[in-house]
Amino acid sequence: MADKMQWANALSTHHSLETAVTDVVQQAVSSLTAPADLGLVFISSAFTSEYSRLLPLLGEKLSVPMLIGCSAAGVVGTKSGNKTQEIESEPAISLTLAHLPGVDIRAFHILGDQLPDLDSSPDAWIDLVGVLPSSAPQFILLSSAFSSGTNDLLQGLDFAYPSSVIVGGQASGSFVSDRIALFCNNRLYRQGTVGLALSGDIVLETIVAQGCRPIGELLQVTKAERNIILELDEQVPLVVLRNLISSLSEEEKILTQHSLFVGLAMNEFKLSLKQGDFLIRNLLGVDPSGGAIAIGDRVRPGQRLQFHLRDPQASAEDLELILQEHQEQSSSGSSPLAALMFSCVGRGAELYGKPNFDSELFKRYFHDIPMSGYFCAGEIGPVSGRTFLHGYTSVFAICRQRNS
Repeated sequence: MADKMQWANALSTHHSLETAVTDVVQQAVSSLTAPADLGLVFISSAFTSEYSRLLPLLGEKLSVPMLIGCSAAGVVGTKSGNKTQEIESEPAISLTLAHLPGVDIRAFHILGDQLPDLDSSPDAWIDLVGVLPSSAPQFILLSSAFSSGTNDLLQGLDFAYPSSVIVGGQASGSFVSDRIALFCNNRLYRQGTVGLALSGDIVLETIVAQGCRPIGELLQVTKAERNIILELDEQVPLVVLRNLISSLSEEEKILTQHSLFVGLAMNEFKLSLKQGDFLIRNLLGVDPSGGAIAIGDRVRPGQRLQFHLRDPQASAEDLELILQEHQEQSSSGSSPLAALMFSCVGRGAELYGKPNFDSELFKRYFHDIPMSGYFCAGEIGPVSGRTFLHGYTSVFAICRQRNS
């Protein structure tokens, strides 16, 4: 029998770091029947003062060639009985181990000032990462929200590795850079991005749930500068928005006060657009005198957009719709072996009013696989073939063997 890929995850909620580390290592190692080639560790911000002790404690009990991880406001892991839990604002450690035959693994740490200029050739990005595009690497990135250059890094990797999948998130749990942690092998970092390039017999499939539903009609930007929309359908944007809001229900009008977003259409040629065809961006503000609208991304004349609302029901329906579509499109191929979840700190119990919502919904469609992840300050995942840094999103990476 050929050597098969194996994944295992363990979650501990012990308040003692030593006990929690011992717990997750014993559980994860005992779940594998072959040596681990890779480790992923996520530690909650309840252990902030002890981040520097994590890697030495893991090193005493665990031998794994490659390991990355980060700190988070909450972590996701699999308890006994294959029950996934989202532990928010309490002590927790989630450890994933993987036996990956036929997979080349490269771990790296990149600082913002190391990034090539965006006008550089693909070779500059290839030299930075150290992996050839021909190997079609799958990337997992964990970055600091306080570091510059995350968007430039994603744009550069998309440019140099057009056939690669890129997923991940930003470490969370503190508003101060020296109180977050990034881990790469035996080093603790406070800035930049740690990452993995996985090449060979592995596939990462992605599900990106942005948690919004469209309202009103599809509109076209007819005048814009950078992130400022000056005209929509040759009208004053604020007038268009006020007319839209006046047509909404009373409940929707209340939502527009704090949960109104802009969805940028990602396909210029697709006539009929639905959820998943938009890149959701924040509405940053309006100019009451001139009627312009500022959003959280660059926009250009000719681009189409639609306003969106976010609430618990829209978020739940959005995730379920995408899960259903993914299941329908993935009826063949190798079985899923594990999943990673990168979810916004604004989701979870704060959004739904109860814990474990996104992970439990995901597990209805993907049974009996280990799952781990964390609550992010920004989520990394693709929309329409391009990788973006998101907010209020849940990004899932489903791991399969390429050659089943």
